[in-house]
Amino acid sequence: MTDDSDRLSRRRFVEATGAATLIGLAGCSGDGGGDGGDGGDGGSENTDGSDGSDGGDSSGDPLEVLHGWTGGDGAAAAEALVEAFEEEYPDMEHEFNPIGGGGNQNLDAVVANRLQNNNPPSSFANWPGKNLQRYEGVLGEADSVWDEEGFEDVMVQEAVDLHQYNGAFRAVPLGSHRLNCLFYNTSVVEEAGVDPDSLTSVSALIDALETVATETDAVPMTHGMSGTWTTTQLWASTMLGKEGYDAYMNFIEGSPDEAAVQSAFESVAEILENYINDDASSIGLTESNQNIIEGNAAFIHQGNWAAGAFRNAEDFEYDEDWGFKTYPGSEGMYMLHFDSFLYPSNNPTPEKTDKFMAFVGSEAAQVAFNQYKGSIPTRTDVDMSAFGPYLQETQEDFANAEERPPNLQHGLGVDSETMSTLNDVISSEFSGPYNVEAATSGFIDAVSN
Repeated sequence: MTDDSDRLSRRRFVEATGAATLIGLAGCSGDGGGDGGDGGDGGSENTDGSDGSDGGDSSGDPLEVLHGWTGGDGAAAAEALVEAFEEEYPDMEHEFNPIGGGGNQNLDAVVANRLQNNNPPSSFANWPGKNLQRYEGVLGEADSVWDEEGFEDVMVQEAVDLHQYNGAFRAVPLGSHRLNCLFYNTSVVEEAGVDPDSLTSVSALIDALETVATETDAVPMTHGMSGTWTTTQLWASTMLGKEGYDAYMNFIEGSPDEAAVQSAFESVAEILENYINDDASSIGLTESNQNIIEGNAAFIHQGNWAAGAFRNAEDFEYDEDWGFKTYPGSEGMYMLHFDSFLYPSNNPTPEKTDKFMAFVGSEAAQVAFNQYKGSIPTRTDVDMSAFGPYLQETQEDFANAEERPPNLQHGLGVDSETMSTLNDVISSEFSGPYNVEAATSGFIDAVSN
């Protein structure tokens, strides 16, 4: 990536963040999406499977790809992806533009602005599942790529299902993350006398945090709260671990059990009130992860992108310096998340974009990216020898999981409007002080059918 493209992404970020919001994206499809497919009557896409252009790249524009991987695990993974793409297509002019910001918030704002102004990039990184609803009317069809590359035969079934919307494929998966994860610094938990393998319930986790607080000078659980998404994500894993699969699924499907929701909030409140770092409100994921790497904290709850940061840290080895435990109580489950690239309609570079989307789903791309991102390929035919022991174990856990519930925070489980409402509840009622009753009521109202 050139210095010019860096400047380009920064300029677009400044222009877009002042004008766009996630909720505002609904306006880019007007009322044309309807129920007749992405694009519908008012979209820019043809309904015959084309991308709304004349099929050529007559403009000579470079392939432009937007993504949000700018720090920690993400930067190294994005660099590896670009290098693999350049090896595959050495003569294709391209701009891979990173747009930083927690939980894709800044990336989403830039994409929303671009789509509203009928100036789509060639492709952009985002999430499939119910998250695709926010792009009603502005996504093209990637069916030809899926067909020509035989992706339906080599992708895990959840990837096949969740990358379709309104009867067509709208995106291609790059990797799969697991969200019900608990990571720890080995030296700190050994000093505290805590056996992570014994933590098979949320109450056992809280007891262990108390032991760390009593027996060491380390933070029991590091947490970054500069964005609300980390707390919403922690609540989701606690809900799954404490109340079980059925209660969790009932919640995201719109039939929540109030007692279960409140119970999960009570446990999260106990953790946040007593056992997290004093600067939690002012730091984000990357800084929080550093507390584990530097031995300042015992535990962190995050998706397994945290492991990508650990792998990229110097002299910080799995099993020796850090370890992994399924979030207590959720053993046998794999809370599912995908990193994917979406296919905009009215595509400025359709031929180049088709090649890029085919590349995204290839073994070369999925090996290059996921080994550094802390995720696993969505293809079932990838040689895992380059991935190291933690990700090899993660792939085994995925294959053997009794349940694979969709994540709450990152687009698979609920639509973007509901997710925004849930995060607003966390911001207003559960960011210190922790109002359990108000947060419970807000969550119940947000998802109830």
